[in-house]
Amino acid sequence: MVRFPILLLLAALISPLRAEPAPPDTRSVTASEYTADLMGLYREARLEDPRVLAAYARAQSGQARQREAFGGLLPQISASSSFNRTGRDDETNREYYANERYALSLSQHLYNKAAWENYNKFKQLARQGEFEAIDAQAEATVDLAQRYFVALASDDELELVQAERRATQKNLDRVDALYARQMAMVTDVLDLKARVDALAAQEVEARNQVRLSREELSEIVGRPVNERLSRIREDIALQVPGESLSVWVERAVAANPALKARASALAAADAAVRESRGAHYPSLSLNLSAQRSDVGYDNTLAPRSDSYVASIGVQVPIYSGGSASARVRALHSDRLATEQELEAIRRQVVKETTSAYLTAQSSVEKIRASRNALESAEQSSIAAERGFKFGVVNAVDVLTSVQNEYAARRDLLSAQYDFITNLLVLNRWAGRLSEQSVENVNVWLARSEEARALERKTTE
Repeated sequence: MVRFPILLLLAALISPLRAEPAPPDTRSVTASEYTADLMGLYREARLEDPRVLAAYARAQSGQARQREAFGGLLPQISASSSFNRTGRDDETNREYYANERYALSLSQHLYNKAAWENYNKFKQLARQGEFEAIDAQAEATVDLAQRYFVALASDDELELVQAERRATQKNLDRVDALYARQMAMVTDVLDLKARVDALAAQEVEARNQVRLSREELSEIVGRPVNERLSRIREDIALQVPGESLSVWVERAVAANPALKARASALAAADAAVRESRGAHYPSLSLNLSAQRSDVGYDNTLAPRSDSYVASIGVQVPIYSGGSASARVRALHSDRLATEQELEAIRRQVVKETTSAYLTAQSSVEKIRASRNALESAEQSSIAAERGFKFGVVNAVDVLTSVQNEYAARRDLLSAQYDFITNLLVLNRWAGRLSEQSVENVNVWLARSEEARALERKTTE
């Protein structure tokens, strides 16, 4: 682990013409030189995941539309001017002259229900976009964690298959030597050889799954992920949070961003209904204008005059062919649909929170049972090896014990990955998934080669 900083120092001394040494290209380092963890990939994904970037872009668009709607409530000021060159020719005279007109006007809504409710609608839509962006970030984080542990499980499977193949090949070599001395049966040799060949086929499939799982990670991060992934440390105790299920459900119903987004959508639908009903209300506006002009009737030249006008305008809708009432009915139906969508999201939040909590709890029990099963399988494998040396058990029994040991190791690792993933899912639905949540999980991952969960077993 000391070689990498020394190489950087030597590179800086060899290139004295550069102002500062070039940073190492993390895209080309090998697995033995660099280890990627969940937190590092999370920070990269926040800047590269198209789903997250699109969600935040939509949120910014919603804020801009809210400001646009608010601008309709503020005074509307406009200025205009015109310059004319006129030629007049009659029976007695021909003349040419220039005219000028300058005008400034201001209009302000004093009462306009439709404009006010339009602003409220876009205000709620902007809040909906913000909550959807938060939910998209949380969903992308869970997706990243799931793909991370799938990739980690693929690496585990490859290493376990390789280790099991080495152990089985070792037993096959021993049985071959015994068979050559007529001290073992040919069926034992064939069984072990068949298992070695099957493990060779499994290794090919495992290598392919490693490549596929890394491609899934690359899709989110936006670059090839070729580094070794940090694995779960062996010196940690994975436990479910102490709060009860009812507390988590209440917390999720109150804080889930997807639920808040649909609540804002419902509030926007209510505002849209009120806006449509505003078409039946009168509107009141203030208009101020000032004008300076020397243009007379029919563009004749007139003495320059200044005029100032203040007026109150009242507009009362009487009949619009029934379109206003039809729009109210349509938006009311849209509002009912949004209300049902809100209820569907609420039920989904309750279901997903309950499922994640119960699954995380069962995963803890499964981890405990899998660890005990692994210890028993390791002891059984050792006993089978010793029994084979003394002729008490045959090669098939040794093969079975090796298979059981590695199956137990797979179950333990899978249970650990399921627990961490479900813990992140639980926090996601409860509205508590943040960068700190990922950091808390990242503490459970190994930061050095010595702490890797499979290092000792796979190098034997």
